[in-house]
Amino acid sequence: MTNPNDSNWIIYGANGYTGELIAREAVRQGLKPTLAGRNKAKVESLAQELGLDYKAFGLDNVNAVSEQLQGFKLVMHCAGPFSATSKPMMEACINAGAHYLDITGEIAVFELAQSLNSQAEKADIVLCPGVGFDVIPTDCVAAALKEALPDATHLALGFDSRTGFSPGTAKTSTEGMAEGGKIRKNGKITTVPLAHYVRTIDFGDGKKSAMSVPWGDVSTAFNTTGIPNIEVFVPAFPKMIFGAKMLNYVRPILKLKAVQKFIKSRIEKTVVGPNEELRAKVPTYVWGEARNARGEIKTARIQTENAYSLTVNGSLTVVNYLLKNTVKGGTYTPAKLMGYKLVTELPGSGPLVIT
Repeated sequence: MTNPNDSNWIIYGANGYTGELIAREAVRQGLKPTLAGRNKAKVESLAQELGLDYKAFGLDNVNAVSEQLQGFKLVMHCAGPFSATSKPMMEACINAGAHYLDITGEIAVFELAQSLNSQAEKADIVLCPGVGFDVIPTDCVAAALKEALPDATHLALGFDSRTGFSPGTAKTSTEGMAEGGKIRKNGKITTVPLAHYVRTIDFGDGKKSAMSVPWGDVSTAFNTTGIPNIEVFVPAFPKMIFGAKMLNYVRPILKLKAVQKFIKSRIEKTVVGPNEELRAKVPTYVWGEARNARGEIKTARIQTENAYSLTVNGSLTVVNYLLKNTVKGGTYTPAKLMGYKLVTELPGSGPLVIT
């Protein structure tokens, strides 16, 4: 017998690269979400192919969006850039009494969700942005390290992923570069230059040079662990590090609306997300390091499937959890919602090893 909850949710932005991957896997798992998005023709075409219901609406009017969400238990929000789309969708979910999930990695979106915690509690809904590769694996690593070293004062996280960008991720990265680097220092999110910290890290596939990046965990890992000093790293060749440092000098230009519009239009025309063959070939290595005031260090590593497949499987795991369980309303991180073992239970994940 079909569980009525299986069809009581929406994928918004279903016609985007990652949204479509999630929609197809949801159907393969026997779920029947309603597909939604701004582009009626594209959403309708995918819905007809998959045998699903669909809705076409934009996010310009929160009250109108709230009406579209009436009767649904959950929204899986996949339409970026989330810097523009998350606020109206979160507010609409609060109004409609629907759980909110998304696949963002943007610090500002996580901070927005935290600011709406009391409203989510009153509406008795869950706000949990970042239920994809951003930030499930690193959030779970952070939580595991906090358990292993409860008095940690410093946390470094990172990942080695060679999957490539989808158009949406590339656009988000363009916005991020314009805002500069971000770290957590003494409990506060602090702006620093791009590639502010450079170090050598073994993410799980040998030692590599790495640079700090303004990743979502600067927000989420603090809310998961309470550790006051946080940095996030990715591997980078010396030329990439040099290029990132040079970008610091042109950041004011990158912030200009006309420049952002031009870059994003080029991305729209030239960037294609990784195909299934590439996704199947490329694993991801996730790393974390916690240190306390006495200089004691704990290191965590886990190998996962590629970033996009993890986003699909991770997001649907959280969707299923919320459809089947009653959870106290409020703002959550993935590890706060489901525990750090979540990442180890996803397809393609190895053990989470702490040394």
